Amino acid sequence: MDIFTQALLGSAIAQLGAKKSEIKIATFIGCIAGILADADIFIQSINDPLLFLDYHRHFTHAIAFIPIGALIGALVCWPFVRKNINFSRLYFFAFLGYLLSGVLDAFTGFGTHLLLPFSDVRIAANLISIIDPIFTLSLFVGVIGNIKFRSKKITIYSLIFCVAYLATANVQQSRATNIQSEIAKKRGHIIEKSIVKPTLGNIVLWRSVYLYKDKYYIDAIRVGLANDKIYQGETVKSALPTINFSTIDNASQLYQDIMRFQTFTNNYIALDPRDQSILGDIRYSMLPTSANPLWGIVINPNKTDEHVSYLTMRKYDTQLRQQYISMVLGKDLNQ
Repeated sequence: MDIFTQALLGSAIAQLGAKKSEIKIATFIGCIAGILADADIFIQSINDPLLFLDYHRHFTHAIAFIPIGALIGALVCWPFVRKNINFSRLYFFAFLGYLLSGVLDAFTGFGTHLLLPFSDVRIAANLISIIDPIFTLSLFVGVIGNIKFRSKKITIYSLIFCVAYLATANVQQSRATNIQSEIAKKRGHIIEKSIVKPTLGNIVLWRSVYLYKDKYYIDAIRVGLANDKIYQGETVKSALPTINFSTIDNASQLYQDIMRFQTFTNNYIALDPRDQSILGDIRYSMLPTSANPLWGIVINPNKTDEHVSYLTMRKYDTQLRQQYISMVLGKDLNQ
């Protein structure tokens, strides 16, 4: 999730192991340790734009890396707290702060290498957006409340709420998945593979993407308390490297980069409807009904020996914002 939420979660977990006299220092150490897993964002290369995708939520998020990550966190914090705490206690708080960083990211949609080095599988529960104000606010209230009143119960209650929120998200996802199946059935489609993921900042509106034959069908599904609503979206032809890029030498750098991008997207790739030279990640778009990807790579058959360029396409205007809000609220788009 976002770095602020990771910091709050690290602080909250560290507070659980602290005495009343240690609340502030545990909060600080947990905060620093909680964000360290995301230091993998600095693994980048000017010459290889896709390197950061290869290591996005990689070894620093693995469960096996927790003791090492905690040690790094402790060493980072040591110069600031050494006069107030011994190193073993410092490491304990850093361990708690780092403990759930990777696990939290696994509840989002990007995919997290939790099981490295034993498995390279990306785990993505697709239960919560990378930014969710309700989840984050709950952690904030717990952490600040504990600092102010020195009551561990406040932190515990906030964490219980977060667990309940994720459980609710799981129910919402199941409901949206069932609706997705009904949509496909009404269209006479047999789903070959699918994904249902929450849209930004909520667990009410979900993006539905499924593959039938050689096309991705995209819809927005609002799962409300009283009634559900479906917003029919766009359709886009799926991309297959062996078919769409059959003329590109398999040994070339270009083709290898295409395969790397395919792996990152879990094979959810399609050519951008706006520009057929861009291979996009169909899992994400500015609108949950749109086939226009948020990011992609530029395919240039004339530069097979060079790394691809990576593009982000986050154009968000007033009209898109109004459409999105209307779907979250369950309104008709013509209102």
